[in-house]
Amino acid sequence: QVQLVESGGGSVQAGGSLRLSCAASGMWFTINAMAWYRQDPGKQRELVAEVTSGGSINYADSVKGRFTISRDNAQNTVSLQMNSLKPEDTAVYFCNVLATRLQTGTMYAYWGQGTQVTVSS
Repeated sequence: QVQLVESGGGSVQAGGSLRLSCAASGMWFTINAMAWYRQDPGKQRELVAEVTSGGSINYADSVKGRFTISRDNAQNTVSLQMNSLKPEDTAVYFCNVLATRLQTGTMYAYWGQGTQVTVSS
């Protein structure tokens, strides 16, 4: 089992910044990709940004140039720096981790509990 602990989030006015962090822990697992998703009520969960263990990064078009994802492989943490926030960025943000169980080679997906980001105009 991999545990994810998220921090950050909150409320900010349009144009402001917030930073989300997620720490992954678990024995006998190796962490592969780490990502942030978001979900607005009544909408599907969407990928915001992801970073592989090799450092490849992918962003949703809607956040390119404003959000920056980073990870610390030694600490198994992933962060999302969100700048120039817009009201449409309002959502619950979820940390997502793909991890491989060392004994079996099976890959699992884990989700954080979610943290609310609210951007007011």
